[in-house]
Amino acid sequence: MADPTTLEAFREAGQALLPDMVALRRDIHRHPELGTDNPETQQRILRALDGLGLEVSTGSSVTSVIADLVTDPGAPTILLRADTDALPMLEESGEVFSSSIEGRGHMCGHDAHVAMLVGAAEVLVAHRDELPGNVRFIFQPGEEGFGGAVNMIDEGALHGIDAAFAIHVTPNIPAGFVGARPGPLMAAPDDFVITVRGRGAHASTPHFGNDPIPVACEIVTALQTFVTRRVEAFNPAVITVGRISAGSTSNVIPDKAELTGTIRTVSEHTRAGVRLGLERIATNIAAAHECTAEVALVEGYPVTVNDDPFTQFVGGVTDRVLGDHRFFEMPSPVMGAEDFSYILQQVPGAMAFLGACPTDIADSLQAPSCHSNLMRINEDAMASGAALHAAVAWEWLATAGR
Repeated sequence: MADPTTLEAFREAGQALLPDMVALRRDIHRHPELGTDNPETQQRILRALDGLGLEVSTGSSVTSVIADLVTDPGAPTILLRADTDALPMLEESGEVFSSSIEGRGHMCGHDAHVAMLVGAAEVLVAHRDELPGNVRFIFQPGEEGFGGAVNMIDEGALHGIDAAFAIHVTPNIPAGFVGARPGPLMAAPDDFVITVRGRGAHASTPHFGNDPIPVACEIVTALQTFVTRRVEAFNPAVITVGRISAGSTSNVIPDKAELTGTIRTVSEHTRAGVRLGLERIATNIAAAHECTAEVALVEGYPVTVNDDPFTQFVGGVTDRVLGDHRFFEMPSPVMGAEDFSYILQQVPGAMAFLGACPTDIADSLQAPSCHSNLMRINEDAMASGAALHAAVAWEWLATAGR
């Protein structure tokens, strides 16, 4: 376990490196890249890591970066992860360093994740002679729906890894506080398309056709009833229909209607039951109206499940490095999704949420959330993130890693 002097050094180093982290974060923020191809971001990461004496490699199927801090090839190794990609959405945050590319924005904090992990690498390199093991820093593209973690795993990112940790910033927690929970932390996302087929006709003579629109509306209502009456309240699910598409003009009954939406669940048992229920409801309601319904499901990431002992360990480290009562256990999972789940399926570890509520917003619950076009963060929180990354790695290697 690190002594208080070491933890104080980590806190001080995080503060000292904050200007550099802010500069890197803003540079990445201005130049967002999507999916698994983030070449400019990759180059910025490589430049930031240059000179630290790390063993650096890049991916072949994705523009990833792996940087190893090796003190003893036979010692335990912990993985620290940051994601690098942005979202295909308009930024309207008003920041002076807003996205320079129309329709792209770092509205989920991945730019801050990169900056914090680079900062953590600098902190740990400064103490490499005393570091009781090895640290692998991975910078992963393609988290936003592309499963870039799978590509990195396939390329060997988890080879020799004994534990893993990641931080996700959120404006909806006060700056400098850290939340996590053992067990399910984030949901499994499955997308669906339901196509209801009827028979077209003139709007003035609906009896000559078979209108799929009211059938589609009935399916939407029935899905909400299904969630509240057929899904266990303490093993929850969310079904959201985000788009309904049908018809082309006011005086024509179309021959089909399309529903597009998402399912969020926090256990594989509920996930399987909701998938079956969705198909059963759609096809049988359609059949009751002499229509047909086709259901297409697109399977998303697994449930993000934190290892219980590791999560408790992170809580203790947080309070020692950031201050008493800075860590809190979240009462329920978050229904967003994360491809860090693939890593946690293979090695023990955890993800934690770092509060980064902007100073000009009094209530963190009112701050625009991740994936909002207005999302902003308190950049001062990145000092806490870099220190926490470093402290978790150090203390795990010194204690649980042995």
